[in-house]
Amino acid sequence: MGFLELRAPTALRSAMMAAGEPWDNQISLTGSSPLAILTSSHDSHPPLDHLVLLVFGAVLEVVCVSLPGYVIARLGHFDADKQKFLANLNVMLFTPCLIFTKLASQLNAEKLVELGVIPIIFVIQTLVSYFVSRVVGKCFGFNRRASNFVTAMGVFGNSNSLPISLVISLSQTLKGLHWDRIKDDSDEEVAARGILYLMIFQQLGQLVRWSWGYHVLLAPKDKYDEYADETVEEGRYGALSPDGSSETQGLLVGVHPDTVGIERPSSPTHTDDSAVYEPAGRTPVAGSSRHSPHESDDEGHDAWKKPTGNGVDGANGTLNQLEGNEEDLNRILSFPRIRNNDEAETPKGVKGLPVRIGRATRKYQARVTNYICDISRKTYHSLPRPVQALLSGIYSVCQRVYNFLWEFMNPPLWAMLLAILVASIKDLQELFFKDDTFVKTSVTAALRSSAGVAVPLILVVLGANLARNTQNHETVDPEEKEIGKKLLVASLISRMLLPTLIMAPILALFAKYVPVSILDDPIFVVVCFLLTGAPSALQLAQICQINGVYEGVMGRILFQSYVIWILPSTLVLVMCALEVLEWAA
Repeated sequence: MGFLELRAPTALRSAMMAAGEPWDNQISLTGSSPLAILTSSHDSHPPLDHLVLLVFGAVLEVVCVSLPGYVIARLGHFDADKQKFLANLNVMLFTPCLIFTKLASQLNAEKLVELGVIPIIFVIQTLVSYFVSRVVGKCFGFNRRASNFVTAMGVFGNSNSLPISLVISLSQTLKGLHWDRIKDDSDEEVAARGILYLMIFQQLGQLVRWSWGYHVLLAPKDKYDEYADETVEEGRYGALSPDGSSETQGLLVGVHPDTVGIERPSSPTHTDDSAVYEPAGRTPVAGSSRHSPHESDDEGHDAWKKPTGNGVDGANGTLNQLEGNEEDLNRILSFPRIRNNDEAETPKGVKGLPVRIGRATRKYQARVTNYICDISRKTYHSLPRPVQALLSGIYSVCQRVYNFLWEFMNPPLWAMLLAILVASIKDLQELFFKDDTFVKTSVTAALRSSAGVAVPLILVVLGANLARNTQNHETVDPEEKEIGKKLLVASLISRMLLPTLIMAPILALFAKYVPVSILDDPIFVVVCFLLTGAPSALQLAQICQINGVYEGVMGRILFQSYVIWILPSTLVLVMCALEVLEWAA
């Protein structure tokens, strides 16, 4: 049967065989007690006690992989910088390999059309979570900032680390997830389809999370008019350090901070870079005074002529030091860094040949670039004004589109596009995934080895994120201290309770009456239910740290949702999904 054919009711005998129960051994539920109904076998899942054990095993697997990261972080060996590095490494390398190997091997041109139902379900889930969180925020009497925080917690659920791990675990434990439309469906193929569905939901969520969520729902405090007076006072007097002293050097009326003559100690002569700090935006030059990059060109040239602290003429002394080191000068002026006084010069002879060749190549490239720019500029100015305006408009539009694409695109999304390309071309797909081909035994095997690291690494970082001592609690917001518990309760209700109660009937109606074959795939229904009650996304903690939005409450939300409520929530969601599959069959 083709993937695009309309969904037909699944035979009851097939459903029972998929559930692992013989047809003749099914007991009648007519006239049975409620306890017998709960403990008996349904058409699509085993008895409740056995189902609880299976779901508990799947959740426990996630906990066991995440626990080492939590313990290591609590011991102080897994700080925020290391977590960020591993998370970025996973996003840049291992997760794209996982997406490519799973999607490119499962997709084809026909399946891509059926996946169009996923954005529709995503929009419905987002709208339901939005209105639910808004109502909850009004019931708790939150102001605009707190209400936006609750909305962000309710709208943006985790569609990456936890659901992927649960789908992989459930595909190996629940035998009723095999799809009767696919011949010889295996646990591995079930997991691959589940990851495919999750990746599409994830990319849609990423788009909304880092646009609307970052700039509106979790915006900094100074973006709200109700906090205008408070932020003005903080900017005027500066943030208070733990000892109560102001961190800002008193701001005088009408005097810019950069113009205040503050005596700075001279740089040490030793080579320890860690002991030397240069503020961002400054250009450190050995033996010369520092100047702001905002100064004009004339002021910059005059600065070279000013005498240094040791009485040496600034122009001659600096030029002598930088003679033959144009590369170092360009690098210093382009990006602030620490330059040691005793930095070694370019080696002579063969050892310094690569450096000199690279320097000459860059000079030649700069000259060619300048020559092309000069010709283009002269040609542009020689054109009529209407043509210039048209070209300027086209260039502006192309530049905006280019910038938008590079800001929106990320390695997982590039991997998804590449997987779609490979899956759409049958010969290319066979080249990568057909048995005994050279590409499969080399490139594909390497990609699958890297893909195997993605999920465990995600869970280890998840455990580290849950360690409270890795959260930043140096500054305590009085408002957060006052309404923190209310924010915690409202966020959990808006994310893990009310959306599930509303979306469950909607998903059931979709599965029974919408004539799309993908809705007959058991793992797709399970994925949809897991996403309706999934905990808040981990990336929200990163956004809260960047914008300074209720960081302490964010840490408590992650701990409660990922540690306390994850087992009962997952059990209820999986049971609802299996009951919907049985009802829709």
